[in-house]
Amino acid sequence: MRSVRTVLLDLDGTLVDSASTIVEHLAAAIAEVGFPVPDAARLRLLVGPPFETALPELGLTEEQTAAAIVAYRTSYDAVAATVTPVYPGIPELLERLHDDGFRLATATSKPEELARKIVAGTGLASHLDLVGGADHVAGRVGKAAVVGSVLERLGLDPALAPVVLVGDRHHDVEGAAAHGVPTIGVTWGYAEPGELAGARLVVEDLDELTDALRGNTVWSTTLPRDAA
Repeated sequence: MRSVRTVLLDLDGTLVDSASTIVEHLAAAIAEVGFPVPDAARLRLLVGPPFETALPELGLTEEQTAAAIVAYRTSYDAVAATVTPVYPGIPELLERLHDDGFRLATATSKPEELARKIVAGTGLASHLDLVGGADHVAGRVGKAAVVGSVLERLGLDPALAPVVLVGDRHHDVEGAAAHGVPTIGVTWGYAEPGELAGARLVVEDLDELTDALRGNTVWSTTLPRDAA
């Protein structure tokens, strides 16, 4: 009997096209703490990684970073569940995979409570076995910590059970590789050219993703932990 295949799914840039809303609220939050607001193209690169590390890379101090995150969470979290668009074809893809017997879960750097609201608001929740995200109170910050938590809650050891992560940024590739999980990179998200070079496979559209998940290439072996 073949083991159930588990697909971990990033949220922003993979299932939902959230960049414009995130950038809008992030720009307002950065302005609120008195830091010069970068242009939209630069802010778009911050969609995906945790702001705790991304904002200091812009030059914000520790205090500015903390204050900007509070301001951002206050405004963005209030509307995210109702204004976040799903990429065309994603609901149908998840339904097909679920019907085919795949186990599906999110692994997002977003706070888990907010991720639950977004997948519920977008109608994706019924296709998912688990919504996994960050938990700042528990110290679960960053993709590697989120992936580890999701694997633990699903009772999965990647060395023994087939599991792959689907994501659009290098943080997805690196966070999955820390647990020996291969990644399928998707090009419709927010990656810069060449950013997904460490993925096991990079796909251009949902048909390619479906074929990859139904095939054997990405499931053949697991990666050494910390391979990224």
